[in-house]
Amino acid sequence: MQHISLVPAKKADYRKLIEVWEASVRATHHFLNNDDILFYRKLIFEQYFDLVDLICAKSPNAIIVGFMGVLQDKLEMLFIDPAYRGEGVGRILVTYACEVMNVSKVDVNEQNGQAVGFYHRLGFQTVSRDPVDGMGKPFPVLHMQKTL
Repeated sequence: MQHISLVPAKKADYRKLIEVWEASVRATHHFLNNDDILFYRKLIFEQYFDLVDLICAKSPNAIIVGFMGVLQDKLEMLFIDPAYRGEGVGRILVTYACEVMNVSKVDVNEQNGQAVGFYHRLGFQTVSRDPVDGMGKPFPVLHMQKTL
């Protein structure tokens, strides 16, 4: 990918962010059905975006191609527009999160094998597992931590 700029998200970006989120989830979270996606979409848009520090990855022509949400030392969300997956956007965001924002933890849906492999390649190791997600739904979560 050519030059990517990282900028803090504004409330005005939320509509585009939720579009990226939904497209990314539909491309990678095949274990979720449509009702699950709509359930989480509402929560993320109406509540979770306001709880984290959101950073947008923008293309040279200022299009949001991905974003992340960070809370303290944890990467709470990382979503890339499917048209830009595999081009290094996620790696740029996670590297920034770790080096600049002191992120060392991330939770990953176990059923999203591509994401699990991605974080392993970036130096994260699984330290524990929950059989359900934070909402009590049957989507196992791996708790991962960055190793030095």
